[in-house]
Amino acid sequence: MTISLQYSHLTVNDVDESIAFYRDALGLQVRNDVASGEYRWVTLGGDTPGGVELVISVPHAGRSQADGDALQELLTKGVLPMLVFRSDDVDKTFETARATGAEVLQEPMDQPWGPRDCAFRDPSGNMVRISQTATS
Repeated sequence: MTISLQYSHLTVNDVDESIAFYRDALGLQVRNDVASGEYRWVTLGGDTPGGVELVISVPHAGRSQADGDALQELLTKGVLPMLVFRSDDVDKTFETARATGAEVLQEPMDQPWGPRDCAFRDPSGNMVRISQTATS
């Protein structure tokens, strides 16, 4: 049996603003843009066919008012789970993301547990880390 992650869902405040960040800062491409009423679910992915994709939507998309409100509160606090991307050149990826105006949380540094990584906040406040496997 083989199992792999197909996509992960990310809650954002503004879908278009988030598309710009994930496209311009991280190089993801829009794969699908599905509207339903006033809401949208946008799928973004990298260059590798069959790789993991990211689906973004606002807190109330497809949820009850109470659940959307609760999710909005967590998003506002910045306590939703972070995303961790892998890059073959974290320093170059960092400079590209910083050039878009992304909020820098941590410049690239070698971590004691192995990888070199950096961190940003996306326009909605979600933490995004970018990691590069340590070279021996």
